[in-house]
Amino acid sequence: MPSIRRSTAAAAALVALLAGTATACGPGDDKAAGSSAADQKDQADGGIELPKDMPTSLDDLKKWKDGGWQNWDKWARDASDFANPIIKDHWKSDRLAKAKSSPEIGVKATGTEGEFNGTDPEPQPVTAEQVARPYHQHMAPVGKIFFDSPKGPMVCSGTIVEDPAHPGKSNLVWTAGHCVHSGKKGGWMRNIVFVPSYNDNGVPMNQVNSTPSQQITPYGRFWADWITTSGEWINMGSEATGNGGSAYDFAVLHVKPENGSGKSLQETVGNAARVWFNAPAANQLSSLDAFGYPAGPPYDGARMMNCPARPGRLVMQQGTPAMNRIGCTMTGGTSGGGWFVNRGGKLTLVSNTSISSNTHTWLAGPHLGPEAQRVFANISQKFANQ
Repeated sequence: MPSIRRSTAAAAALVALLAGTATACGPGDDKAAGSSAADQKDQADGGIELPKDMPTSLDDLKKWKDGGWQNWDKWARDASDFANPIIKDHWKSDRLAKAKSSPEIGVKATGTEGEFNGTDPEPQPVTAEQVARPYHQHMAPVGKIFFDSPKGPMVCSGTIVEDPAHPGKSNLVWTAGHCVHSGKKGGWMRNIVFVPSYNDNGVPMNQVNSTPSQQITPYGRFWADWITTSGEWINMGSEATGNGGSAYDFAVLHVKPENGSGKSLQETVGNAARVWFNAPAANQLSSLDAFGYPAGPPYDGARMMNCPARPGRLVMQQGTPAMNRIGCTMTGGTSGGGWFVNRGGKLTLVSNTSISSNTHTWLAGPHLGPEAQRVFANISQKFANQ
């Protein structure tokens, strides 16, 4: 079975971990996120409870689907305001193709990143490489996240991760916090879906509309029915520029299939990555691989890419954890994409893309410490008996 085209043998071995268990392509309770409004005062994660007054009329659904962005700052920030009901066929292939790269969180190439102790020298850029196709045979846990934002439909990247409460049957997807919530000056995104192995054969974006849907969404579309992100991201995060909140820029989705299938996401796709919390600091890792679907120029979001690189540390604000940083040319749309190592022969996630240099020479992602572990445990435990 062919593997991802790499510059290192170690990177090729990482993809080989998936080859033996990837499955063939399949067909294409009203809850929202984490904890209640009262619980938010006592918990560090940013979970929320689904409101009781769900849209019940066609007019209400149309408003939910298409309108109200002028009042974004007042919409869907508090616990009582969030919901993500399935709107069947909202994300057809043509609308998936129109989604733009996620809001890019850039950092100047000089300045902020060199001001604090614990920051390593800026890495040299690593040119992103195309992942071998079809994606479901080579990097099945990776996919694209689509959502509606105040600026229209946008995209991020995400990874299916193992759920200790449901071995082999996970419905959890790891991504960046800013892919689901815009931080201290905004609110929750809307109509959030995950598409594993998006555009499985990597056809150019201008051919997506004319390509059979089973190749664009080989496993179907999975809607988030619950979301957790960190309270630090909600209270500190900025979608305009990197800051201390970027060190907590992670989120976990619990999803269910749009088509109502009874199978879990992991069973449907056939694979999931482990999460390594409290992994060694970046400067103690010899190498890792970052994956995603870059959609900002010169990329168009049609193809999965990866950067094999040696990580270093980046401190964005004194007193916040050092982030992981690698040289990489991937652009917006890569946000939320997983960073992996081979740990004991198992594909293991250690970070996700959060910010980049304005010149797209490097990427940085949070170190997954106690805060990330708490966010993950919250959503896993919520669904442990379901």
